[in-house]
Amino acid sequence: MQHSNLPLEGLRVIDFSRVLAGPYCAALLGDLGADVIKIEPPSGDDYRAVGPFNADGESGLFAAMNRNKRSIVLDLKTEAGRELARALCVDADVVVENFRPGVAGKLGIGYAELSVANPSLVYASVSGFGQTGPESHRPAYDIILQAMCGLMDATGSPDGPPTMIGESVSDVVSGLFASWGVLAALLAREKSGKGTHVDVSMFDATLGLSATLVARYAATGIAPRRVGNRHPSSAPFGAFRAADGFYVVAVLNNKLFAAFAHAIGAPYLIDDARFASDASRCQHESALRETIEAWSSTLSVDEVNCALGAAGVPVAPIRNLQQALESEHAAHRAVLTEVKRDAKPTTRVPSQPVKFSAYASNCVQSAPALGEHADALLQQLGYDAEDIAVLRERGAFGAEAINVATKERDHA
Repeated sequence: MQHSNLPLEGLRVIDFSRVLAGPYCAALLGDLGADVIKIEPPSGDDYRAVGPFNADGESGLFAAMNRNKRSIVLDLKTEAGRELARALCVDADVVVENFRPGVAGKLGIGYAELSVANPSLVYASVSGFGQTGPESHRPAYDIILQAMCGLMDATGSPDGPPTMIGESVSDVVSGLFASWGVLAALLAREKSGKGTHVDVSMFDATLGLSATLVARYAATGIAPRRVGNRHPSSAPFGAFRAADGFYVVAVLNNKLFAAFAHAIGAPYLIDDARFASDASRCQHESALRETIEAWSSTLSVDEVNCALGAAGVPVAPIRNLQQALESEHAAHRAVLTEVKRDAKPTTRVPSQPVKFSAYASNCVQSAPALGEHADALLQQLGYDAEDIAVLRERGAFGAEAINVATKERDHA
């Protein structure tokens, strides 16, 4: 699956990962032209069975995280399957895996094993807590990381319970950091000729995502507290109520506050000692909020946005995801792209968001059917029909493939 005039054209990625963090990493590389070969167990990636499902019965989550990939089924519990996996990695540039630490090595497809035959290999391991450390063998899910890294404790109302963020942020940011690490390692390889093992911990990545929370703690030694839909150290900076919904404003300095006060018909706020600075406004946020909402609760969200926008105050309506994705701006930025495969219904899938002036638009192709590209991939490796039949008999593609081959032989 090669694509002309894309930054990663010619790069080959072997993706052993499943579900979200690892597949997202590989998908980001595929968006930019890398040839991504997804190796799945006979039962397929778990995400194939997780809804919601599109009109063709395909998982929307699987489709999004496995765009631009080719699929081959290998049963890594068999020696034949492991042999084929190693053969695919001999000439690969990148391997991505998210097994529990130590599992890949036991299968003979860890970095230590594969780098012997391919010293220039960049090998990315995405795990919950990293390849080393006292928690390294602990299983991890997004909610576990949000809980253990302070994100839930910092999210929600001050008088409410810790709250999950409405996205699998730990998984997503881990995939993002993994792709970043892979690209950094590839750049270094251009100078040294040597590959490396890229160890990506969801724990580390989630704390890396929490940049301002970590910075506040590092400066004060005090864990940030939940403040709800407002900024912890600026005001007015947060969500406010209008007559028909909610909107947000972001006021960070006295000049903006003066413009804001005039726009809401309350210029007297400028001379009120409680609101003389960002720090004092934050201290008296409740009183300030009362005045603001007394004004905006008589207006629609659109009217509020028009009034504050005209005054140069940063303001926006609070949209749902559908409104964001169906907006004119999202269409212009090609956030979603329509794709079609064979006679199946047209679907829309996302792509990585960065634009490059010197390169073509992202590659956006539908996710593969389970094992769809097996024969083509094996032929590229030099296997002929007889070789493939032998591998099937040896269980390389799983017990189901053996049964199919036996039935075909008996029928013949």
